[in-house]
This record gives sequence, structure tokens and C-alpha cells, in this order.
Amino acid sequence: MLVAHDLEVRAGARLLLEHASFQIAPGDKIGLVGRNGAGKTTLTKILAGEGQPEAGTVHRPGSVGYLPQDPRTGDLEVLARDRILSARGLDKVITRLRRAEQQMADPDDEVRDRAMNAYTRAEAELISAGGYAAEAEAARIASNLGLPDRVLGQPLRTLSGGQRRRVELSRILFSGADTLLLDEPTNHLDADSIIWLRCFLQTYPGGMVVISHDVALLDQTVTKVFHLDATRAVLDVYAMNWKRYLLQRETDEKRRKRERKNAEKKADQLITQAAKMGAKATKAVAAQNMARRAERLLSGLEEVRVADKVAKIRFPDPAPCGKTPLTATDLSKNYGSLEVFTGVDLAIDRGSQVVVLGLNGAGKTTLLRILAGLEESDTGQVHNGHGLRLGYYAQEHETLELDRSVLDNMKSAAPDLGETEVRKVLGSFLFSGDDVEKPAAVLSGGEKTRLALAMLVVSSANVLLLDEPTNNLDPASRAEVLNAIRTYQGAVVLVTHDEGAVHALDPDRVLVLPDGTEDLWSPEYAELISLA
Repeated sequence: MLVAHDLEVRAGARLLLEHASFQIAPGDKIGLVGRNGAGKTTLTKILAGEGQPEAGTVHRPGSVGYLPQDPRTGDLEVLARDRILSARGLDKVITRLRRAEQQMADPDDEVRDRAMNAYTRAEAELISAGGYAAEAEAARIASNLGLPDRVLGQPLRTLSGGQRRRVELSRILFSGADTLLLDEPTNHLDADSIIWLRCFLQTYPGGMVVISHDVALLDQTVTKVFHLDATRAVLDVYAMNWKRYLLQRETDEKRRKRERKNAEKKADQLITQAAKMGAKATKAVAAQNMARRAERLLSGLEEVRVADKVAKIRFPDPAPCGKTPLTATDLSKNYGSLEVFTGVDLAIDRGSQVVVLGLNGAGKTTLLRILAGLEESDTGQVHNGHGLRLGYYAQEHETLELDRSVLDNMKSAAPDLGETEVRKVLGSFLFSGDDVEKPAAVLSGGEKTRLALAMLVVSSANVLLLDEPTNNLDPASRAEVLNAIRTYQGAVVLVTHDEGAVHALDPDRVLVLPDGTEDLWSPEYAELISLA
């Protein structure tokens, strides 16, 4: 169980939530919803103990498993399997077992005897923590999330961003925590893994809070909905499933509008009558009472929800360039003995539209990083053609300097723009007032996405490298990004699991990794998108 009492949550000076009290009991499946930037991620961090509320308390009598939007681990040399097993402390136990096994073959009797004793102690700890079945359970969860045994034996540094996120999700699900806090758990998952995750969460015996823009996940798993409305600084609790929540929310909004309309009509009548009576000294007191009654009528109303603001996204007019601004020849990449891809040739002509497909771990993100000049290939070369201006959107937001403010990040992306113009662009992406002074590190995933896209807008790029540009976005913001892709006149190289993004791009070519096969786009490739 997890209990929150009288919470107050702020982002800088902005009040997001106040006087919120609730509990998450075993079996509760809660969908935490609200517009991008409403504070969902901030609230979840506080519930997980990784952030502090402005006021109020969170009591965690049981264990909590937290999946952040951008999971990070300190030691990238750790094997993926050991990272997952660490959720129950089994990684160290199994390491001791393997070490003892090796030492038991030592010819020295004393070393061998110590190793046998160490093996016995380690095996007892393993059995008490679930035994060898626990190791098999971890492997089964990882496999269902698209991580084969081959990947589990690799260090985290050799994995793609999508694979590392799957490792973290596997770790949280394997932990068996009393309460799960999951922030966009379907990011980077293929269709089969998403279906498995839905079934897993449906039957999970503990409590759960999930932030997700995957409507099907919410529809099939949640039994309660918490709606965070930052404009009113309240958390509306709906003890019902997703479909009933949507109907109830619509009904509530219609009721609020009707009540406000009726109250405003009565208040106008009272104010008009008070004005007439106020002209006569003998009726001044009665007029004042009428005016106060009109105020009470309006002050007692629930606020009508203001339509959520949406960032107006339009990619830049591309700067002039030569016929082929970007060329790659014979690119290959290996991590130790692991071959990621090989023999990739790619010519990006002016205005061309290319989608890169491949399973997680096939090297899609690595290829974009090489094209962007952020990583070296093992063979081949990348040639920048005449007039190339490159814009790179990274799925893990590596292009953002997290210790710098929103405003400073934008200034670095557009050094020739004055501060007034930079602030104007930020305003169109819903960053205004004190928000522009916030460090990028404290932004939610959706806000980081908006900032990274804003930096593209002022870049004058004529070649965009887009790696999962629709992740972490609410439906309205996603629609804006899709329209920006659809109308952009420059060249695009796109990596995505989002079929809508590929449809908006309307690609002329496809590059399939790890083989580096290039082909003209055809609808037959569409079925590979959700599997990629």
C-alpha cells in the first residue's frame, strides 16, 4: 500500500497540485492522466521517493517499483541479466555461486574447501529468494519484452536505448514490488511485447499507477483514473474503468458548463437589479446584498475545464543545399565481438524521405548517431555535402544539456536569434514566464520532447534525423508533430514504432537493419513498423 496525505506539488513557482490525499491499495490499477506538463511525472517521482513534495507526506509501508521515462543506471558494464536480477538482490548471490564453482576446481584443498562452504551459503540464499526458478522467471519476463538470452549476456553499454529501457521494465516487473509506478511503460516496445505487458498488468496482484498515452493499455488494465488538472491544482479521482471515466468526464464537463451558464444568467440579473436599486439611497443596503449574492453564486461553481493548450509545431524552412547533402558508405558497427550492422550505404538527396526499420538492437539509433556525428563507425565514412544543416532529435533527449535552463538550451541551438525571438518560439511550445528558467533536467518527458522539437524549429535544418519523435506526447501534441513531418520540405531520416508517423512521412525509401538493405517503400513494409 502507498498513502499520500495533503500533498502540494510545484514546478518552480507554478502550483500543480494542492491538498491531495489518496491511497493505492493492493489490486488498485490506476491510470494517472493529464495534459503534457501537468505534473504527472513530477507526482510519480514524489510517490516513488525520488522527489519531495512542497508540503504533505507519502507513506510507503510496502516496496515500490518505479520505472521513470528515461531510466538511467550508474554502471554500464553490468550485464543486462544481472541488472534484472538485482531487483531481488540475486545478481550478487549468483556471482558468488559462479565464483565458488570456479574455485571448487582448484587443486589446493584449502581453497576448494572454502569454495564449497561459500557455494553452500550462496545456494541457501538463492533458494530463500526463490531459487533457480527466480532466474528462469527473470529470463521469461525479459523474453516476453523482446530481450533474448543473447542480449541478457551483454553489458548495458552495448545495448540500444530501447533495449536498455526493456531491461529496466523487466527489472521492475521481476521485483514483485507491492506497488508499481510506471511512466510510459510501452515506449520502445513492439506490438507483441505490448500485448504481453497488458496481460501481465491485468493480473498483477499489487497496486499500480501507470502514466501512458497508450489508450488500449489504459482501457484494458486500469480500474481507477486519477486526472491531474494543473489549471485547477486538483487531482480528480474516478473510481471506474477507462471507458466509464471518459463518459463521466464528458458528463461532468457538460454539467459544469450548464451550471455556470445558469448561475451567470442569475448573477447578471441580480447585478442589473442592484445597479438600478443602488441609485436610490433608501435601497442601497438591499442593492449591496444582491451584489454579494451574485458573487456567491459565481464563487461556488466548479471551474469549467479550459481546453488544453497545444504546442504549434512547424519544422523550419530548410536552408538551401546541394543535390545530396548527406552520404554514408560502407558503415558498420560492432561492440566487442557483437556485430550490430554492417555494409550500410545511404545517400540522402535533397527532400528525400527515408524510414529505417529493424528489431530493437538492430542499430537504428546507433546509425542516426553516426550520421549526426555523435558516434564513430568502425568502417566506412559519412560525407557532409554542400550546404548541409543537420537537425537531430534523439529519443533519449541527449541533445539537451540537462544542467542548463530551457532558455539557454534554445539560445545554444539558435545563437543568431535575439532573446525576444527565442522566447517567442518557446512560447509557441508552451514555455513561458518562469518555465524558461527551469533546468532541462526537471522537465517531464513530454516537456523535454517539446523543447527538443523547439530547438529543431530554429535550426534551419535541411536534413532531419528523427528518432522516435512522437514518444511521450499526448494525442493532440502527437498530431502536431505528425503534421510537421507531413509538411516539412527538407529531407528526413525517421526511426519510429509509430505507424502514424510513417504514414505522415510517406517515405520514398526504406532501410532495413541490421543487413543494411535499401529498397523503395511499399505498403508491404508497413507491417514491420510495430514489430521494429
